[in-house]
Amino acid sequence: MDSFLNYASTPLHPFWVFLIYIWSLVWKGLALWRAVKHEQRNWFIALLVIQTAGILDIIYLFFFAKNKLTLDELKGLVTKFNK
Repeated sequence: MDSFLNYASTPLHPFWVFLIYIWSLVWKGLALWRAVKHEQRNWFIALLVIQTAGILDIIYLFFFAKNKLTLDELKGLVTKFNK
């Protein structure tokens, strides 16, 4: 039982924290940009205030945005970023 408690209380390795931070930052940037572009003020405020490691941002982009993000558009953004 002691080994389980020690394992459960161990914090994440800094590498994983950094990856989660970058993941969240990318999705939040895309979601906030799209909310502003389509004048969705309420979504902008919610996305800005609520921190969900990118989950709410992804849900907004693919399901609730006025102009939903498509996989082809996402691939285009990735290829532009890699050039």
